[in-house]
Amino acid sequence: MFDFKDKVIIVTGASGNLGMAVGRAFQGAGAHLVLVDRSAERLPRLYPDLASEPAHYLAGSVDVNDAASVQEMVKEAVHRFGRVDVLVNAVGGYKAGTPVHETPLDVWDESFSLNARTAFIASKAVIPQMLSQRSGKIINIAARSALAGKANMAAYSASKGAVIRLTESLSAELRDFGVNVNCIVPGTMDTPQNRQAMPEADTGRWVAPESLADVILFLASDAARDVHGASLPVLGRS
Repeated sequence: MFDFKDKVIIVTGASGNLGMAVGRAFQGAGAHLVLVDRSAERLPRLYPDLASEPAHYLAGSVDVNDAASVQEMVKEAVHRFGRVDVLVNAVGGYKAGTPVHETPLDVWDESFSLNARTAFIASKAVIPQMLSQRSGKIINIAARSALAGKANMAAYSASKGAVIRLTESLSAELRDFGVNVNCIVPGTMDTPQNRQAMPEADTGRWVAPESLADVILFLASDAARDVHGASLPVLGRS
């Protein structure tokens, strides 16, 4: 559907359900992939066909909560490929919540580190290169819980809400320099983990990671050249 030949795509959280779907979708569209994960061993196991391919860079041992680690990854990507066209901040996670007065501070901090801090650090690292190119796309992942706070979900909702506000601020800062920044707002994702946690649910109403990947490819394409600062709901029927 979309052609990303010779485009360089960074995907954080590339070993996760969504990250893998996004990586494979961009691979099918001809892109050079920079797949990012904290583990040194996981990416070669999940992407054995790419491990020895010079057209791709499996960036293991990268802590996306550490600015220096991410800067080194981006520097190496630019060294190898000369540019960065798209950043997909697919790293993130959910932990079942408790009432605010029962939520440990480390759970609150973990939610913001995993969902908001990572997007901030990775975006900050690629922006100078995108500004020098006068082009680029940054795509963040929020969640439906970001749209309204609910009981026992304050840490997750607030951290994903921060992703939306970050997206809007980045867009306002960068749109006049050829850089589009948007995010998607998924509904319940059809993953093995969610199936295990909700065995009685109607999974046919959930959103497949591959469906979300298709929307991400749209936002990364020239077809979305006039889309700036959007939070695009992709809810399926959930």
